[in-house]
Amino acid sequence: MSLSNPAATAIYATRAETSRGRLFSEPESATRTAFQRDRDRIIHSGAFRRLKYKTQVFVYHEGDNYRTRLSHSLEVAQIARSISRVLGLDEDLAETLALAHDLGHTPFGHAGEDALDACMANFMGFDHNAQTLRIVTKLEHRYAEFDGLNLTWETLEGLVKHNGPVITATTRLEELPRALLEYAETQDLELATFAGPEAQVAALADDIAYNNHDIDDGLRAGLFTVDDLLALPHVGDAFRAVMDRYPTLETTRVIHESVRRLIGSMIGDVIAETRRRIAAADPKSAADVRALKHALVGFSEAMSAHNATLKRFLFERMYRHYRVNRSMSKAKRIVRDLFELLHGEPELLPPEWQLGCDGKLGVKSARRVCDYIAGMTDKFAIEEHRRLFDLEDPRS
Repeated sequence: MSLSNPAATAIYATRAETSRGRLFSEPESATRTAFQRDRDRIIHSGAFRRLKYKTQVFVYHEGDNYRTRLSHSLEVAQIARSISRVLGLDEDLAETLALAHDLGHTPFGHAGEDALDACMANFMGFDHNAQTLRIVTKLEHRYAEFDGLNLTWETLEGLVKHNGPVITATTRLEELPRALLEYAETQDLELATFAGPEAQVAALADDIAYNNHDIDDGLRAGLFTVDDLLALPHVGDAFRAVMDRYPTLETTRVIHESVRRLIGSMIGDVIAETRRRIAAADPKSAADVRALKHALVGFSEAMSAHNATLKRFLFERMYRHYRVNRSMSKAKRIVRDLFELLHGEPELLPPEWQLGCDGKLGVKSARRVCDYIAGMTDKFAIEEHRRLFDLEDPRS
């Protein structure tokens, strides 16, 4: 039986019924399209569940109301579906990519990634996008006949290239993350082209969710105030409009109402700008979208400028706030300590993680330790550090 997403009406949409398939052949589902099946495999994966205790900016114990990688991924998926529905794209593929895009992140957000990348400097480094590919093609052990999740070509391509082509005219292949180079020997994901339209939508949905919800979390944490935001173009306009219309509204509702309006305006901008680009490029298929020399999905120039201004503000006032710096400094030390100890003494790894190691300070041991740490939640990393370094911890 041939299934398709009835919402995928655009001629340039990616179509499940013409998917390039999976690396390992499987019978198709009688009740789900190929992309719906990919989505379900992501949701049921261990890596997805662990996103619950992986931080965005704040370490998990700093408050239950801050975003985690899991709540962020769900918010990205909702935005991606909304945009895809209006543009006539495959909502299920966009949702799948949104749900999976953060699977490769380390504990402690970008601080953890920076620390792990530094630890792996002599072993081809660490990249969270490449780690996502590694997770879904190798590290998830759920199925009897293959490692990984055996996702469709379109999902794998979108995960790797949602931010644009991986290979450009100036790219040196030896600089690419190891996981991409290894997988390229097995399956060609066409790294020199743009991804399909649904992956591009997921990337913009990530930007929309990330920036706007960091406004909410930053205000909640007291890292900046509503008055600080009023000087920002677009953002300040949204807050002023809410406060002018509802002069007696409590601050928490002002924040929520303003953020929801900002998200709506950014979604509207993406849809309008993408329609303009579609009219200019006139793609006849998803393959035409990939072949373009520019992204089909994007913000207008004005919104891109507003978004860049907001990112600079958040970088200066939130991501580099001294309270966040202190927390992230601790996080980096935890990652460095764990890596140095476990790489030097791989026999301390759980038995299943010792498989594939090549001894003390070995190259293969480094990658196994990297995979082990990258898969940790904030909570587990803190507890593992305590078990291994606290001589008085009875669980050691």
